[in-house]
Amino acid sequence: MTVSPVALAVGSLGLLTAVAAAEPTKYPLALENCGETLTFQNAPASTVTVGQAATEVLYSLGLGDRVTGTSVWFNEVLPEFKEVNDKVERLADNDPSFESVVAKKPELVTVQFIWHVGPDGIVASRTQFHDVGIPTYVLPADCVAKDNTIGVDGTRSELFSTRTIHQGVRELAEIFDVQDKGEELVASLTERENAAIEEAKALNLEGVSAVFWFSSAEMDIDPYVAGRKGAPAYMMDKLGIRNVVESDEEWPVVGWETIAKANPTLIVIAKMDRRRFPADDYEKKLEFLKSDPVASQMDAVKNSRIVVMDAHAMGATIRTVAGIEMLSKSLKGCGLAK
Repeated sequence: MTVSPVALAVGSLGLLTAVAAAEPTKYPLALENCGETLTFQNAPASTVTVGQAATEVLYSLGLGDRVTGTSVWFNEVLPEFKEVNDKVERLADNDPSFESVVAKKPELVTVQFIWHVGPDGIVASRTQFHDVGIPTYVLPADCVAKDNTIGVDGTRSELFSTRTIHQGVRELAEIFDVQDKGEELVASLTERENAAIEEAKALNLEGVSAVFWFSSAEMDIDPYVAGRKGAPAYMMDKLGIRNVVESDEEWPVVGWETIAKANPTLIVIAKMDRRRFPADDYEKKLEFLKSDPVASQMDAVKNSRIVVMDAHAMGATIRTVAGIEMLSKSLKGCGLAK
């Protein structure tokens, strides 16, 4: 059976853990962010986002009215934020220009990936933004215990943790002086993650393995799959699944012959609205798996143990928790419980 994703609203499952009222932000606020010290004299009145993850954190904190431009989208915005998102200008589906971001005159640029805004950023360097008086905040999930100079998408020195997602939520909440909402969001994400992990533990899984296929530059060449230390690896680790890929790179290229030899129990494929590569289309992924002479021989394909997951949930984002929830439910749906 092919398992399709279920829309899961942030904080919609379970009761929120009691959260103590947070202290208001004391300005000027100074904080360390991905190798730079940022200082805020007050809460930014506006921000442009470069990365869907940054956009959805801000919306989750109730800051949609501060977002004046967005860019770099993989999937449609979470349903509960469609109304607010419809009012915000989309500067680009993929990479915005430096000029288009600056033209919005934001008081902050909030960034998902260092490869977009960093030392060699394809949009600009952080210095370029700072030189025109615009501070930049990069989500910690893309720099904590990660070297972005190695590999296309960087290489992690230790396993990703949702703690870095929580850090980003809390720091943005502090920057914008909405700490109470930040703590509520962290509590909700934590509760949902713990519940999904317990659900998987109850299945008493043994010997289950998986590979996460994000995309491929061409359908007939080696795919981009999840390394052993990124967000998908974290999902697998928490749910007792072995990743058949051993690279520390975030999204290494691995041959189908190598993957087929490892013969994963499950194949998780990314579904996205982006169309940069042919394999961005999940239906083409499914067609390939069933028709390719090598990939079609894997047990996961023969037994229809293919999970379709939103691409954004495969990244280091607040949707990582939705990915954990979905994967946990899919384990039971694929008949892997003992």
